[in-house]
Amino acid sequence: MMRPARALLPLLLLPVLLTGCGAGEDGGAAAGLDDAARDWGVEPELVHVTEVSGYRVFQASVGEYDGQFAAAYRSEKGAATFGLFVDHGTLTAENCTEQPLGEGSGEQVTCEHDGDAWYRTAGARHEYAVPDDGVVVHLIADTDDVDRAVLRQAAEAVHRPDDAELAALLPAADGTGT
Repeated sequence: MMRPARALLPLLLLPVLLTGCGAGEDGGAAAGLDDAARDWGVEPELVHVTEVSGYRVFQASVGEYDGQFAAAYRSEKGAATFGLFVDHGTLTAENCTEQPLGEGSGEQVTCEHDGDAWYRTAGARHEYAVPDDGVVVHLIADTDDVDRAVLRQAAEAVHRPDDAELAALLPAADGTGT
């Protein structure tokens, strides 16, 4: 009697498996990004990630912060962290020094064009700001904790997440994050 039951199980699962097979073809990744962005309370076009050797995203930090997409990346060897913040806007030579660096520092902002990005400093903080199709990605840290080379590497690697990178931003199924 066990043999027919075992034979039926794959047949019962077949419709479920077939339903998922075309997900990548019809925008499944976009749907996943849209759903994640909605859960975080941000617009999908704001969701960006980066890669820096020796750093990884802190899942509990991912989400909406003051209308922006935000994520913190922390060093695998210490307490050093940098933040990734993405908001709508533009950054040009004319408005670079006018836009604050971080929250209410009140410090004078200096700007230096560096490739496709802007290297900005104010007081004890520095950042790379990367304009990207109507949004600006800010990679910001304390100057004593994260050096310019790390922020530059992060700026050069900024991009929209693929399915695997999006999954890494989401909390684990058991509710734990890293």
